Order: sequence, then structure tokens, then C-alpha cells
Amino acid sequence: MEFFGYVAAVLIGVSLGLIGGGGSIFTVPVLVYLFGIDVFLATEYSLFVVGISSLIGSLSYFKNGLVDLRIALIFGIPSIFSIFFTRSFLLPLIPDSIFEIGDFILTKNVFLLLIFAGLMIIASYKMIRKNKISEIKNINSERKNTFLAAGQGSAVGVLTGLVGAGGGFIIIPALVNFLKIPMKIAVGTSLVIISFNSLIGFFSSVDSLKTDWSFLGILSLIAIVGILIGTQLSKKINGEKLKPAFGWFILVMGVYIILKEMVL
Repeated sequence: MEFFGYVAAVLIGVSLGLIGGGGSIFTVPVLVYLFGIDVFLATEYSLFVVGISSLIGSLSYFKNGLVDLRIALIFGIPSIFSIFFTRSFLLPLIPDSIFEIGDFILTKNVFLLLIFAGLMIIASYKMIRKNKISEIKNINSERKNTFLAAGQGSAVGVLTGLVGAGGGFIIIPALVNFLKIPMKIAVGTSLVIISFNSLIGFFSSVDSLKTDWSFLGILSLIAIVGILIGTQLSKKINGEKLKPAFGWFILVMGVYIILKEMVL
């Protein structure tokens, strides 16, 4: 199973480099089901793998002038505060056993996986549906749009802190729809936001966990190779055309997690 896990790590990187998101949404399931890692630790590892690979992937976009640092700060700063709050205060409040119904016990691990599965289904819907970004007319003021983007940044921070997902499937539409950022620049800016969000989330709670740095380093290196491949492919392939297929894959995985944890 570990072999498939490493193959999946390449695909995680390719997705991040090609479409600026999506890959991080199944990093936790890969760690849990293919590597047998505890769910909470998997969310921590996911933050590092996604963060470091996104940081490396963003360098080529930055070099080519495809990163808007001002927007990255508008979106990123609120999310950083949300991540710190979530990892430091919200997660510790969730009990190991939330409630029991008959023989079923909703544990903290299952709860986090179910939240993750729900996010996967939402992400898959956003990827599968026909993209009409270019057709959307902006009737709001730039100030209001900036405020909305900052609000979504806070929401992304909570999700990143809670389940270790980078939130690219939320960041990209927010940048394009609210702030009218061209898609290529939105992808590069998304990678910068994801990298800082994820790495800050990781280092805010790494001291409380026993981290296998050797495993984490190998997995991150493989994901970095994937993101470099994805970045190169983005120059030749329109990532938007691949989103629906990737969305269906994420949908299947999300449904599988729900069935596995609740029924199977």
C-alpha cells in the first residue's frame, strides 16, 4: 500500500502545480488509508507536505511575475490568524469520544475524516461543474470584494487548521470572482497562500507531536517532484480542462470515506 501512497504523493504535487489546488484535499486520506497514520497526525503531516511543495511550486510562478503579493497578503493574513486559533485552541477542545449511538461511537478521528469527506464532496462539485468564471459580472465595489476575499481567507484558515487541507478549491474562485485576478496569476498566488498557511499551521503545533522527519522528508520530496512536473505541464495544458476529471476522482474518494467510516 505504501507504493501507491508514494504514487499518490506525485499526483498531489502535479495537481497543485497544474491547477493551484485540489491535491491537498486527498493528502490526509492518502496518509490515513495508504500509510496507516493516525488522523490527527495525518492532518499535521499534510500541512507540511502541502506547504513545502506549494512553496517550491510557487517559485516558478513568482519568477514569471504570476504572483500578486498584495492579494496574497489580503487573503493570507486573516487565514494565518484562523489557522493559529484552530490548531492551538479549537482542535484541543474536541474530545476523543464525541458521542455514542448504540454500538456506534463517533470518535475525534472519525469526526475529522467525515469533515474531510464533506470538504472533498464540496471541492468535487466546484471542479465538476461548468466553469463560468469569465462570464461573471462584477457589480460589487473593489473594497467590498477585498473584504469578502479576506473573509474567505479566514474560512480557509479554519479548514486548513482543522483538517490539513490547503483550501485551493476555495482560494482560486475567490481570487478570480471577487478580485478579478487572471487564472494564471490566481494559481501562482494560490500556491503562495497555501504554502504559508500550511507551514504556519504545521509549525504552530509540531512541538506537541512525535514527527517522523525521515518519512515526512521523503514524502515531501516526492510531492515536490510532482509539483515541478505540474508546473511545467501548466505551460502546455489548460488545467481548467482537467478539473472535471479530477473532481470526479475526489467525489468517489469522499463518498468512499463516508461509507468506510459510517457503514463498512
